[in-house]
Amino acid sequence: MRTQSKWSPGPGIKVLSVVSNGDGDWVVSACGPSSGICPDCRQQSGSRHGWSYRSLQDLPIQGNEVTVWLQLSRWRCTYRQCGRKTFTDRVPAIASPYARRTTRVADIVGLLGHSTGGRPGERLMRRLGMSISDDTILRHLKRNASRVGDEAPARIVGIDDWSWRKSWRYGTIIVDLERRKVMDILEGRSVVSVAQWLKRHPSIEIVSRDRCGLYVQAAREGAPQASQVADRFHLIQNLRLAIEEQMSLSGRATGRALLPDEDIETDHDDRALHEQAPETPWRNQLRRAHRQSRKEVFETVHALSKEGLTCSEIARRTGYGRRSIAKWLTFETLPDRRRGALQPTSPLYFEAFLTQCWKDGNRRGRHLFHDIKNRGYTGSFSNLERLLATWRRAEKPGEDHVAPFPSVFVGETPDNAPVRDPHTGHLISPVVAATLCIKPRGALTINQARKVDALKQRSQTFAVLRSFSMRFRGIFHSRTSAKLEDWIEDAIHSGLAFLARFARVLRRDIDAVCNAIDLPWSNGQAEGQINRLKTIKRAMYGRAGPERLRARMMPIKSADLHTK
Repeated sequence: MRTQSKWSPGPGIKVLSVVSNGDGDWVVSACGPSSGICPDCRQQSGSRHGWSYRSLQDLPIQGNEVTVWLQLSRWRCTYRQCGRKTFTDRVPAIASPYARRTTRVADIVGLLGHSTGGRPGERLMRRLGMSISDDTILRHLKRNASRVGDEAPARIVGIDDWSWRKSWRYGTIIVDLERRKVMDILEGRSVVSVAQWLKRHPSIEIVSRDRCGLYVQAAREGAPQASQVADRFHLIQNLRLAIEEQMSLSGRATGRALLPDEDIETDHDDRALHEQAPETPWRNQLRRAHRQSRKEVFETVHALSKEGLTCSEIARRTGYGRRSIAKWLTFETLPDRRRGALQPTSPLYFEAFLTQCWKDGNRRGRHLFHDIKNRGYTGSFSNLERLLATWRRAEKPGEDHVAPFPSVFVGETPDNAPVRDPHTGHLISPVVAATLCIKPRGALTINQARKVDALKQRSQTFAVLRSFSMRFRGIFHSRTSAKLEDWIEDAIHSGLAFLARFARVLRRDIDAVCNAIDLPWSNGQAEGQINRLKTIKRAMYGRAGPERLRARMMPIKSADLHTK
């Protein structure tokens, strides 16, 4: 039984011969149709004017490259009123005009380039028997990204930022939350650029964003018709940070809890000034209080060691690290703390010069910033202003430099005693306490539940904060924003400074927060796309520019976009 298989690169193409060259690659000779159709007048013509040849790269055969040597005709248009005199055969089913590879190869190039990038795609294509350079792959990617935009208009978008370089330069990503696709990537993060993009898309009805004021203003200017939705995850995280700051004021897990109450308050202000105030008797008193605190901890550690306790047991009782305790036991007297070397990024690096200028009457921040900038200062103006602000406050007569930070209800005694883990005996840090405070009882492990019970028994502040956090989570789970206003009012009048500040900020963005409760949309999809973007950026060793990242992040189109 004989079987005859017919193969053709495309419709209307006749294969003339298939030969193998000396390197093991194959060359397929083919010719086009016997007549052509004019692209202008659509009249069929059989009058041949000449020939043209195209060399197309095709799919491999058993790992060997295949080249299609295609002979096409050039025809004369026989319709006298047509403005075109001659035309060449078009074979869109095989390859686009002027392309150097067939449609199916171009689709594979686009798919691998979009998934792997330039050089990995080049290595994989060579291994598959289709040699192509990384520059061609990237050029194909960029061409595809520039032609994307024929989809249906987006209604619901999520906007978030991502960092080119942390704390230095940021970009903006815009995601279609309904289709779960990246719509665009902007090189910068500014109100103008985001507002202009939103104006070019008037069909947008809902904008989901985090609590960054920049995107709030951009959405108001670029899409005033759209409703804004605050991201629920960021709302919970903002509450957690407020709880952490509040818990940091009561019961710190440091040796400063061994001091009397008045010394604790004094040492707290020493931290608040960040060691940037000029030398004053009041500042010396703060330093003495801090040294006294370290001395008492040092003596406590040595006293426990003399009782025969091991370093591990002392660590469990005091909450300090075992290595720190072992190091302190090697000293007979308390060692002095080492101060880190100052760098040109700190204004204290130029403290002598700034002090002299201050005494001479030159106290304008911009003038001093310009002077130390010429002397090698690489820090920011705001950092210098913080230092000068402490100097100005120190010179005001009769002003109390201690900032009142209430930690519990007004009229109560502050619960400064640190709370220990009932299982390990370690001090519970404010970070752990804040994380447990927003976690519901059903999601707690056995050890976490014990910590929560210990915190509620020993800390009145924690008990109140947990009550507020559970109410806040309940509002989101119930999908009823009507209860939010009562929660904000109670939080403002709770006497907890940081919780009240969080509630006041919520009230300024009340519409977006209510939409976050009532509507199902959030910025989770945008956060996931940012993780994907960072993965791609790191895989390209940080060399990916805005155009290349946009090409890899945008959805791929493989129908009619091919590489030359």
